[in-house]
Amino acid sequence: MKRILLFTFGLIGMAALSARGQALVYRPNNPAFGGNTFNYQWMLSSAQAQDKSKDPSQRTSTNGLGSRTTSSLDDFSSSLQRQLLSRITSNLLNKQFGETTLKEGTYQFGDFQVNITNAADGVLIRIVDGKGGETTVTVPYY
Repeated sequence: MKRILLFTFGLIGMAALSARGQALVYRPNNPAFGGNTFNYQWMLSSAQAQDKSKDPSQRTSTNGLGSRTTSSLDDFSSSLQRQLLSRITSNLLNKQFGETTLKEGTYQFGDFQVNITNAADGVLIRIVDGKGGETTVTVPYY
């Protein structure tokens, strides 16, 4: 009996000596936490595919293909506002850096209100949109 017990413990001891472990290595997948940057697009598309919540402030509808569409009137209105703001910007820069002066005043374009005033350090332009957002730009004198 002693021999069997001694043989069993010897066998267990030899098995324990030959067993080897491996160090665990943590490798993050998310690029925000140090992972591979090539995983970013895959993780973003996976998250967007799983996102079931809708933005309540978004006024667009979806067509049968799942892409978002807006009405033609909304597209026309936003295009017109962009063109007006672009023209104001180009006229402002031409007058500011050219020989003519810019007229002060308040202008209303759709949802935008543009206030132009001459200040000590340049022309001050304040743009207020219909949603309550405000942007102030100072164009320095040349």
